[in-house]
Amino acid sequence: MIALREREPLRMLDPELRVTSVAPSELARERMRARWGEPLFLADWMRVLMIHFEVDARTLQRDVPYPLDLLDGRAFVTLVAFTMEHMRPRIGGKFGAWWFKPIATHDFLNVRTYVRHHGEPGIHFLAEWLSSWLAVQLGPRTFGLPYRHGRICYEHNRHNGTLHGRVVDVKIKAAFAYEATVNPHALLAPSARGSQDEWLMERYTAFNAVNQRKRFFRVWHPPWPQCRITVSVAERSLLEENWPWFASAAVAGAVYSPGVRAVWMGRPHRAGAADSDLLLAAEERELDG
Repeated sequence: MIALREREPLRMLDPELRVTSVAPSELARERMRARWGEPLFLADWMRVLMIHFEVDARTLQRDVPYPLDLLDGRAFVTLVAFTMEHMRPRIGGKFGAWWFKPIATHDFLNVRTYVRHHGEPGIHFLAEWLSSWLAVQLGPRTFGLPYRHGRICYEHNRHNGTLHGRVVDVKIKAAFAYEATVNPHALLAPSARGSQDEWLMERYTAFNAVNQRKRFFRVWHPPWPQCRITVSVAERSLLEENWPWFASAAVAGAVYSPGVRAVWMGRPHRAGAADSDLLLAAEERELDG
């Protein structure tokens, strides 16, 4: 079981700068500690590839039920290809892990954009493809996640210097495929403070909506160890058939991370104004004190 320490005071954010006096990962940890019973689950997010696209903000906003979070006026959508391993309850030990075994390990392709809800930055999933049919049935009912079933094949072997993957939607047969090259000896390190990579990667709250029910959940992990890679998109019908504006989306960069273990995954909560306002008020009291 993971040990949660006593809360430490949050530190001041400078509203004029992207760089704050507290790292996004540290702030995320404090936010999770502020709620009783968090985290709910633990999991390992492994062999992670992120492909960033710059898209037209006005067009994207029509498909997103939260206000977009823009970087210098630019809107982004990121595809995240990774494998989740060993998902288990935070409490319950081996017995709890045994109950979760059918959905503990599977591949994901997340299509996410960047939003801000009542002052809190986060992500919004446009869609998520999973290799586990059972997990696809559970996600929308519990966390309000837009899960879809996909046939997924990833080969993310950094030591060979090559990465490639292919995802096919089981229903519509549309596909997304990519190839990438990575320097096997590249330094793996957290993104530089205030950089575009940090802004895109270090996100710890997911705001979602299914059938008009808005929910959010939080996660925490150490900053991503990562390096930049060169990527080529070979197939993109999966994207363009779901979002026609993807036809004009431009690749704005890509990174690879070997992953992080024992990620904290929080409970689903209603994404109402009262919850966010209370959270921000509590943080303001911490800052004033």
